[in-house]
Amino acid sequence: MPGPDPLIEARRFYKEAKAGEETDGAFPVLLDGRRARTPRKLVLALPTRALAELVAGEWQAQGPSIEPSDMPATRLASQALDGGEEARAAQIKTVERYGASDLICYFADAPRALVERQARSWGPLLDWAASELGLEFERATGIIHRDQPPQTLARLAELARAATPFELAGLAFGAGLFGSTVITLALRAGRVDSAGAMDAARLDDAFQEEQWGVDPESRERAEAMAADARMLERWFRAL
Repeated sequence: MPGPDPLIEARRFYKEAKAGEETDGAFPVLLDGRRARTPRKLVLALPTRALAELVAGEWQAQGPSIEPSDMPATRLASQALDGGEEARAAQIKTVERYGASDLICYFADAPRALVERQARSWGPLLDWAASELGLEFERATGIIHRDQPPQTLARLAELARAATPFELAGLAFGAGLFGSTVITLALRAGRVDSAGAMDAARLDDAFQEEQWGVDPESRERAEAMAADARMLERWFRAL
């Protein structure tokens, strides 16, 4: 009998969610012993037990009603399983697009404290991308767009195409989350953890907040972003 589709059901219909035993090279998410399914009715099964446990943990944490917006790992898993070639091509384009205008390529020219902070945070990430991944990014001063070298974008597309469906789903999600493909690649490689990724992505915002204070709306956005970053770190580690 087909298992339930947890992204469609509105009310919680199970008591226990857990990772099942490996079957055909993948670990299913079980809801009261039944295999959960993706929106396209595929078995919600992950390539590693750790990843299945991450996804199952989201179901177990749900209250009386299922809130898909609180289940980012499950959304990534469903994208990886359901996507197909068209969705994969779109994810590759997302990775390329954010790399072409990567947040950490745009340095301020003032004030000095901000310039120095960006250099300490972003410079080593760009150096790492060049030396370890062959991604030579042009650095700009100010916010005017600067085209990146064609060979850099070609190399970025090559890295994205080489990723597994689960890796690529995470890369596309992270690129949009951080506004930076470089930060996302560094998180995947373990060059930074989720806190370090957040520090790099929110460097400008944090600097402004230090000068002018933090409003509740900004704090709420930052907290939501941090939660997604922690999930993404676990996602990559679980792979």
